[in-house]
Amino acid sequence: MNLSCFTRNKQMFLGENTKDKSMNTSLILLFLIFFSIHYSISAQRNFLTTSYALEELKEMLVMNQKWVNYPDYSNRKAWDSLFGNQKQILIENGEAYLDYKWQVVKATDYLDYTRTGNRETMQVPYFENQDAIGALILAELAEGKGRFLDKIIDGVFMNCEMTSWVLSAHFRLSPKEVKNHFPDRNENLIGLYSSQTGAMLSWAYYFLNKEFDKVNPLISERIQYEVKKRILEPYMNMNYWWTALPPYAKNKPKVNNWNPWCNANVLQCFMLMENDKDKLAQAVYRSMQSIDMFINEDKDGACDEGPGYWGVAAGKMFDYLDLLEKLTSVKVSIFDKPEIKAMAEYVYRANVGKGWVVNFSDASAKAKGNPYFIYAFGKAVASQDMMNFAAYLKNENPESMIAYKRDINRTLKNATISKALENTTPVFKTPEYSWYPKTEYCFMTNKEGLFLAAKGGYNQENHNHNDVGAFMFYANATPIFIDTGVGSYTAKTFGPERYTIWTMQSNYHNVPLINGVAQRPGAKFKATNTSFNKNKKTFTADISKAYPENAEVTSWIRTYQLQKNGLSIKDQFSLSETKAPNQLNFMTWGDVDINTPGKVMIQVDKEKVELFYNKQEFSVALKPIELNEKKLSNVWGKTIYRLSFTAKSLQKEGEYTFQIKKKK
Repeated sequence: MNLSCFTRNKQMFLGENTKDKSMNTSLILLFLIFFSIHYSISAQRNFLTTSYALEELKEMLVMNQKWVNYPDYSNRKAWDSLFGNQKQILIENGEAYLDYKWQVVKATDYLDYTRTGNRETMQVPYFENQDAIGALILAELAEGKGRFLDKIIDGVFMNCEMTSWVLSAHFRLSPKEVKNHFPDRNENLIGLYSSQTGAMLSWAYYFLNKEFDKVNPLISERIQYEVKKRILEPYMNMNYWWTALPPYAKNKPKVNNWNPWCNANVLQCFMLMENDKDKLAQAVYRSMQSIDMFINEDKDGACDEGPGYWGVAAGKMFDYLDLLEKLTSVKVSIFDKPEIKAMAEYVYRANVGKGWVVNFSDASAKAKGNPYFIYAFGKAVASQDMMNFAAYLKNENPESMIAYKRDINRTLKNATISKALENTTPVFKTPEYSWYPKTEYCFMTNKEGLFLAAKGGYNQENHNHNDVGAFMFYANATPIFIDTGVGSYTAKTFGPERYTIWTMQSNYHNVPLINGVAQRPGAKFKATNTSFNKNKKTFTADISKAYPENAEVTSWIRTYQLQKNGLSIKDQFSLSETKAPNQLNFMTWGDVDINTPGKVMIQVDKEKVELFYNKQEFSVALKPIELNEKKLSNVWGKTIYRLSFTAKSLQKEGEYTFQIKKKK
C-alpha cells in the first residue's frame, strides 16, 4: 500500500469534517492494522514458495539427470572444448596428487578442539584430503584416460570410512542438548563441509560410476549408500538451525551463510542421486522454503558477514538458484528480482581496487575474487557493471583459474563462461556512492581517488565486531585508516569469549571510547538516526546507544563528510556525567609521525595524508601492535598502529573535529 494514499485521503481517515471522534479513531486503527499486516507480508518476500506450489514444482522437474549440460565422461572432444586452454592446468593439478598419501583424521585431532580450541589440527588433514580428491576428479574429467581413477577410488573409500564429514568446530552446532566435538556414529549432521563432501562424491558418482563399476560395483554402491545416509535422509528428517524452518522459524533464527551454502550442496546431492520424482520434489521444495528464509533475511543487498563471505553467502545462493533453474528448465527463476541483483552487485561495490576491499566483520582487507564466478553471477542478474568488473579482475590476475577447490559444480559452471569472459571489456569504476539504508553501510568516492566506507548497524550482526560508527579511508585504492580484520578462527572466535579477542573490540576500531568505556556486543547496542546525503557526501549516525549505561552518554552524533581533497570527521556529543577523558582511536599502518603538535603525518607506499586535530584539546599517543598471526601479517606486515587522541578536559557537551587531507 502506498502511504501517499493515506495522505491524499487524510480527510476520510482523520475525520476533519466530522464530529464522530470514535469513528475517526476506529478508522485510524483499522488503517494501522491493515498497514502493519501488509508490511509484515511484504517484508517476508518468499519469492520461491509464493510463486510455485509443490505440485506445480513436481511437474517442472527434469528427471534422471537430464538437466546436466556437461558432456558424458567418454565424450573427449566435448571436454576438450569445455576446458579449453585450462585443460592442461587441471591435469597438472591432478598429477600433483598422484603420489598423495591420504591422511587419517585421528581421534585426537578432533579432541584437540576441545582441549586447546585449535581447529586446524583436525581441519588441515581433512581439507588436504578433500583438495586432493577434488583435483583428481577434475583431472580425470579433463584427460579421460583412467590414469587418476585408482587414486579417486582411494579418496572415495577414505571419505566413506570416516565416521563423520563434519568439522570438529561444527559439532557444537548439533541439535542435541549435550554438545560434543567428537564424531557420533548415531548422528548424521549436515554442515558446511559435510554437505560439500556429499556434493563432490555425488558428482564423482554421476560422471564416473560406469568406470567405478568396471573396477568393482561396490564402489558406486557405497557412494550411494553414504550420501543417502549422511545427506538425503537427514535433510528430510532433521530439525537443524541453518534451514530456519520449524521449529527454528518460530524463534526467528539468525540466518547466515550456512543456509545457502548447505542448501546448494544438498540440492546437488538430491539432483544427482535421487530419481524418485515424489521424493525429489519434496526435497527441492523444502530447500526452496529454506532459501526463501535467507533471501528474506537480506535487508538491502549488503553482505554483513563481510566481502570475504560474499562468495559463500550471496554466492552460494546463486549456486542454488542456478541449479534450480537447470532442474526446472528455467521455469523456476528469480534472477530478475532487484533484490537478488543488489546482493550480487555488492561484490564490486565493496571493492576499492588493487585487491583491497571494504572489510567490515570477519573479512580480510584483501580479496581477489574469482572472475569466472563473478561474471556468471553478473550475467544471471543482467549486471553489465559486474561482468566488466569480472573482466577487470581477470586482467589484474591473468593466472586466475576456473577450478575451485572441493567445488566441482562451480568449476564446471566457470568453464562454460570462460570464452565469454575473455571477450568482455575489463572496466572497474567505483560507484560514486553505495548506500545500504537498512544494513547502514555507506561507501563514497570522488574523482580525486578518495574512498570512504562507514557504517552504522548494530553489534550483533553476522560475524560481528563491535564497530558501530566505524570507518575506513583509502587514497588511490591504498588503505590509510583501516579495519584490521580477523585472525585465525579458534574456539574463542565463536564462543562466549569472542570479545576478549582484540580484533573484535571497539577500542581497536575507528570509534571513540566514551567516558573510558568501549562498545558492547548485543542487538541493543546500535546506531540510531543514521542518514546519508549524496549531495553533501555526508554520512551521519548517533552511536550513543552502542555503549552501555556506564558510558553516561545521551547523544554522540558522528558525521563523516567526504571532501574534494580529504575527509572531515565531526563528533557532537552530550554526556549525563563525566567520569574519564574521551578517547578517539584511529587504526592505521605504514609510516606514522606524531611529532608535530596538531598534525599527524601518515605515509603508506606512495600515498601521504595529514590528519589535523586541535592540539589544545587533545594529547596524542601512538601504540604499535605487533601482528603475530599470518592471516593478519600477510595483509598488513608485522606492525599496525593505534592512534589515540585523549581529551585534555572533561566536558558534558562539546564537538570534536578532525580533518584528513591528502597530501600532493
